Amino acid sequence: MPLDPQRFLDDLHKLRSFGASGVGKGVVRQAYSEADIAARKWLAGRMKQAGLEPHFDPLGNLFGLAGTSGDRSLLVGSHSDSQPEGGWLDGALGVIAGLEIARAAKEAGGPPISCVSFQDEEGRFGVLTGSDVWTGKLALEDAEGFTDTEGNTLAEMRSLMADLAGDFLPHKRFTGFLEMHIEQGPYLDETGGRIGVVTDIVGIRDMRITFEGRQNHAGTTPMHLRRDAFQALSAFNAALNGRFANVVTPASVWTIGHVALHPNASSVVPGRVEFSMQWRDADADRLARMEAIIRETAQEIAADHGVEAELGPVLGIEPAAMDTRFQAELGAAAEALAPGKWQKMPSGALHDAANMAAVMPAGMLFVPSIGGISHAFDEDTGEADLVLGLQVLDRAARALAG
Repeated sequence: MPLDPQRFLDDLHKLRSFGASGVGKGVVRQAYSEADIAARKWLAGRMKQAGLEPHFDPLGNLFGLAGTSGDRSLLVGSHSDSQPEGGWLDGALGVIAGLEIARAAKEAGGPPISCVSFQDEEGRFGVLTGSDVWTGKLALEDAEGFTDTEGNTLAEMRSLMADLAGDFLPHKRFTGFLEMHIEQGPYLDETGGRIGVVTDIVGIRDMRITFEGRQNHAGTTPMHLRRDAFQALSAFNAALNGRFANVVTPASVWTIGHVALHPNASSVVPGRVEFSMQWRDADADRLARMEAIIRETAQEIAADHGVEAELGPVLGIEPAAMDTRFQAELGAAAEALAPGKWQKMPSGALHDAANMAAVMPAGMLFVPSIGGISHAFDEDTGEADLVLGLQVLDRAARALAG
């Protein structure tokens, strides 16, 4: 296939311009934002120029379809939305790689390859929202009530793209799914590896917890009479680390990442705190044990501090293994193009490939992240590694599409 690495890099840099942060190569392109919608319209135009049929579904997932409606094709892609402060490659790399591989296949008259940019992978409204809904894991009517941190509903935001929306595509349109991504961790960069072939993707659980205490004067309320919500959060965090010790492995992770303290004033005892609790592991049973510990600890800490604990619903996705044939083809391509510089590895980050694996064969490829940095404005990868990843993915795609 006539891959054009410079065209690939030019498109990747052009996509970066939508929502450019002004700090390094960073981007601010959350799902359904003005920058995100503009980027998707530009992507649709590039797909059309490549001879692919652009197709938006009701959620805003954008497909570049090869062949006619009766043709099946391999699907290659990722997502183009970003974190509130995101890097230029997270998701975008896989989208533009999919576009270039599908475009090159079209130009060469090769086997049909389609591409995709899923919507809201970064979780403004849920967890992998676009592929959650498309794969059938989550009903659209249920997702529509999801809100972001500012109270906007998914229904309100997706209405901004209503004029573009077509029907949901059937899963049977595609023979499998490939996704290329930066590692988002330090391992390849530290070891000198250039390609990672993903074996499986960890499961993730996410919930919101609220401690409701009593707002009061910070100067006149004795410590022993306080029902301080923030003190409850602090005690919960410390207790949780200890209670996890005999359950988790070195690969298990957990994070309190978003905290909203009320009234958030220096002279007021905090009366309420709402926070996110997220945990990840490759073992579903361990995830369940961690959830039980979280619930038990929250209730015990609440009782000790005189506050009420409210635990929201648990969202998440199960651990997912990548298809063995897809792993083999990616490994063979990596060995041919980067002999001795690749390895199999799990993914500690969540990706659309995890959802796709439930409805079709799926595979995933990593390239190094400089310094292991991601979800930050200074996220970066050397262009030589980006191009090598494209070439490896293309070689595997040709074998799988044929």
